[in-house]
Amino acid sequence: MRPERIVLSQEALQAAVGDRWSAAEVGEVASLLEDGEGKFPAGARTVASELIKAVQRERVLAAMLRAVAELGYREASVQDVLDRAGVSRPTFYEHFENKEDCFLAAFDAAAARLGDRIDAAIAAGTGDWRDRLALGMGALLGFLAAEPDAATALVVEARAASPAGLRRRDQLLERIGDCIEEQVRGEFSEPPSSIAAAGVVGGVEAVLYSRINGDGGKDLESLLPSLMYFAVMPYAGKEAAARELAA
Repeated sequence: MRPERIVLSQEALQAAVGDRWSAAEVGEVASLLEDGEGKFPAGARTVASELIKAVQRERVLAAMLRAVAELGYREASVQDVLDRAGVSRPTFYEHFENKEDCFLAAFDAAAARLGDRIDAAIAAGTGDWRDRLALGMGALLGFLAAEPDAATALVVEARAASPAGLRRRDQLLERIGDCIEEQVRGEFSEPPSSIAAAGVVGGVEAVLYSRINGDGGKDLESLLPSLMYFAVMPYAGKEAAARELAA
């Protein structure tokens, strides 16, 4: 049975390719893909070849995340990605050297989307450090819930990937730890130890791994009070953490 092909929405395509092409051009691409059931139909096209190329790359990245989520990194092959992307093997190798290269690119793109979502949520906050932390944590959970394929790649399958994949995972965790430190910096008379943020990130990651690996990440956003308990405890103590849990 052929796997379901990736079909990216116009909004997703526009976000991926940026503002180099107009909404009308991206909309035409989205319509072509929809008409072709996730594959560009044969025949004449009025779309710029560079836009086609950019969209093909994004579809391959999405297909890599889907293949890894469904099969696992070690079991997924380039052919599995091709089946889900609806592209040819030459098209794949036009963009990527091999499976690992494609996975790393897909990981980086997903991590960037996650980082942008967390940063935007925190920037919109007007409360104290706990409010900002809750906004960032909520954005993390919201992203993982909205993009389950990316969630599996970032949290679960990166552990099974190559040494380069493990380094990408460590860098992502460090970035989240730095974000936590930034929110609490200057809030206390004595600066908290930098180990505190690493401990928070480690605990949060362990909970997310267990949930995503166990049941596919169902109802992730319900974890917010528990994760805020972990996050607040080392900085404000058990009583303040308990209030977060009760909330």
